[in-house]
Amino acid sequence: MTASASISSFISARATRKSSPSSLSWKLPLSSAFGVSVALPGRRREAPVFVVVAMDAKPTVLVAEKLGEAGLKLLKDVANVDCSYNLSPEELCTKISLCDALIVRSGTKVSREVFEASGGRLKVVGRAGVGIDNVDLAAATEHGCLVVNAPTANTVAAAEHGIALLTAMARNVAQADASIKAGKWQRNKYVGVSLVGKTLAVMGFGKVGSEVARRAKGLGMHVISHDPYAPADRARAIGVELVSFDEAIATADFISLHMPLTPATSKVLNDETFAKMKKGVRIINVARGGVIDEEALVKALDVGIVAQAALDVFTEEPPSKDSKLVLHEKVTVTPHLGASTMEAQEGVAIEIAEAVVGALKGELASTAVNAPMVPAEVLTELKPFVQLAEMLGRLAVQLVAGGSGVKSVKVTYASARAPDDLDTRLLRAMITKGLIEPISSVFVNLVNADFTAKQRGLRISEERMILDGSPENPLESIQVQIANVESRFASAISDSGEITVEGRVKDGIPHLTKVGSFEVDVSLEGSIILCSQVDQPGMIGKVGSILGEENVNVSFMSVGRIAPRKQAVMAIGVDEQPSKESLKRIGDIPAVEEFVFLKL
Repeated sequence: MTASASISSFISARATRKSSPSSLSWKLPLSSAFGVSVALPGRRREAPVFVVVAMDAKPTVLVAEKLGEAGLKLLKDVANVDCSYNLSPEELCTKISLCDALIVRSGTKVSREVFEASGGRLKVVGRAGVGIDNVDLAAATEHGCLVVNAPTANTVAAAEHGIALLTAMARNVAQADASIKAGKWQRNKYVGVSLVGKTLAVMGFGKVGSEVARRAKGLGMHVISHDPYAPADRARAIGVELVSFDEAIATADFISLHMPLTPATSKVLNDETFAKMKKGVRIINVARGGVIDEEALVKALDVGIVAQAALDVFTEEPPSKDSKLVLHEKVTVTPHLGASTMEAQEGVAIEIAEAVVGALKGELASTAVNAPMVPAEVLTELKPFVQLAEMLGRLAVQLVAGGSGVKSVKVTYASARAPDDLDTRLLRAMITKGLIEPISSVFVNLVNADFTAKQRGLRISEERMILDGSPENPLESIQVQIANVESRFASAISDSGEITVEGRVKDGIPHLTKVGSFEVDVSLEGSIILCSQVDQPGMIGKVGSILGEENVNVSFMSVGRIAPRKQAVMAIGVDEQPSKESLKRIGDIPAVEEFVFLKL
């Protein structure tokens, strides 16, 4: 298995007893995912049972809301695309069990029931836009489903629409237009206000908010912003001052909302906050309707606290026909047009299609919203260590004796880099995958690794061993230790009492370099036979001859010993699975005390 294949299987392979041949890949439901261990007489012998069958087929992508043609073309190049719009929740749940990916905009609710109905097949949900409040992220994470969005393609369109609403509201454009079309000529009624010198509070200084701020500065406005996560230097670079929430709403002549809808921001503009605002303030919202208490806004408009509002989004979309807010004379409304430019629609379609296709291919999307953001350069650098991490997890758990529950695992990273320069989240997730998948039907990936470990009571602690030398390579070695368990291979127990395996990457290939207290050196390709033996001449030849007679190719062979003619561990890398008879013959060699066959 190559490193890239390892990452691909990590992100996109499915391990489920109910998987369909139309999914990307699956594991056959066998009675065990372990290998076989054979000891000398008096020790238990187990029959060999192995994973894994992986079969590739074209995935199916359900597009539940309209998507630009450019995005559909990208999807159709690699997948079967089902464009089914205006699905009811029941219809969506029925269809989803046949789909590997789902693409939605803001109108489709992707609830926990959808993930449960998918039966484990759904690998990625793509939100064609920025906000993801219509997707149940907790349920997606629990089901190992990646959620990606398209946060950049519609940034300019949303910012431009925010400025359009700002200027249209200030000059009463919509009301004057309706008036003149009704045959009236009311110049005195629609006197507006100037923007030059006015204070605009941008609430949320992300991609859209910062672009609105840039454009407002060009209109001669004084711009302040509130965002607890925005770096002050980025704001200062475009002449924006970051202030507290209360200061922003109290001093602003115009307030433009650009925050996500979260429990913390739900109805953040309410009776209490409106009371703190400057009388005659004007409000623009192209973010999410739920951030404003709409009843409170109507009251604030009626008493003159809020002079005008310009809204592109609503708590309920579409709003009711008799909505007091929509019908209010001082309110300018548009039907969620923030991203509705021809350029943005095509850009969003391409961006989300590329993210979904990448996820189906096993690539980590930079726009993933329920997985740690791992930069592309870090992924490239860690690629060989990703495979090493999973293999060490698989080896360690197969060394645990049956009936021993794995609860405590310690991972030690040896590196010359400072801790802040080494991102180990992906490595920890891969170790978790290696520990859990061989002994369960659960599929583990970067999305659900920590959740899955916690659910099973598995505590994984991480330590750093700082080495002297050049930090050119991210890691020197990775060590995995499982505490408080019995081992199927006694020599795998280190002097400190834990099952211990350690490895490093050599020339881009993962190698096992330590088992218990014994130093070995074997490439982690194919499978491994570990033999505990008395060190004496001819042992390598005897084992090699038995394997050669069955045409089992030996890729590596390494012996670690305490001292000459004392106890030793021989690690043998094999490309094929030896028969039970061959394994028994190895166990019958007088100098062999115990051995174990480990399937990678």
